[in-house]
Amino acid sequence: MKVVSLFSGAGGLDLGFKMAGHDIIWANDMYADAVETYKKNIGDHIICEDISKIKAEDIPDCDIIIGGFPCQGFSVANTKRHEDDERNVLYKQLIRMIDAKRPKFFLAENVKGITNLAKGKVFQMILKDFTELGYKVKHKILNAADYGVPQTRQRVIIIGVRNDINFEYIYPLPTNSKNGKDGLPEWISVSEAMAHIPDPDLPNDLPNHVYSKYKLNFNGYLGHRPLDPDKPAPTVTARGDNKGGVVILPHPNGKRRMSCRELATVQSFPLNYEFCGNNSSVYRQIGNAVPPLLGRAVADVFNQYKGEKKNV
Repeated sequence: MKVVSLFSGAGGLDLGFKMAGHDIIWANDMYADAVETYKKNIGDHIICEDISKIKAEDIPDCDIIIGGFPCQGFSVANTKRHEDDERNVLYKQLIRMIDAKRPKFFLAENVKGITNLAKGKVFQMILKDFTELGYKVKHKILNAADYGVPQTRQRVIIIGVRNDINFEYIYPLPTNSKNGKDGLPEWISVSEAMAHIPDPDLPNDLPNHVYSKYKLNFNGYLGHRPLDPDKPAPTVTARGDNKGGVVILPHPNGKRRMSCRELATVQSFPLNYEFCGNNSSVYRQIGNAVPPLLGRAVADVFNQYKGEKKNV
């Protein structure tokens, strides 16, 4: 597949598509640090610009458009969320590009909370908008822990197949399960995932292996809950704006916050994936990302498409 990626961020979803063998030919984000991270690890085909200012004719033709459109306005983690949140309309830029480029497929990713915003009305509107472009649309909530990610991150994956394309997208089967159900390997625990990462206070050469000194105070609030080392981590979040601090998960030892590197591992980024910007920016990029292993799982399905048969 030739892939165009919108709202690419630090490149988690794009890395998953690359791991599945696809070719990212164009990408976009307006967060400068995330764009620099993307260039350092994936390629310089990313444009740092507001998508609303980019003309569709300046984007190459492609087989699939992918995008985890900004979700802060939809997330249940945002207590002030509302269907009128201006960030909610950014999905319309995804609509605009799909309408203009007419790719065979699209994949849109978002938080689980989008499905119940305004009692489900917003999500139904989004699905209707996608369908009216001329696509067969389906959606499913997937748990990243079911695909080898050491984190119980639930995301809704919306798939569109152009009406004239003879292909049915079947969501990937889990590779892992809670408590080893269905004969699958158990979910990967956070301690297992981080077992090979050295103490950040000792000499090491890992990139981004530094941690916030923000004090731990276990009071039950987000970011202030102890982690069970024998289970996957809870959802990594990116709460906080560009000027303020972010919510960072505590280390399973309960004595400090996770380092940027450890948090990236919980998101299933490889150890050599280097993030740009200050610590707060790096934590935010990681929290906003799609786990690459989840990205790879949903991207692998498109390899089953063999093209349309030609009439002889």
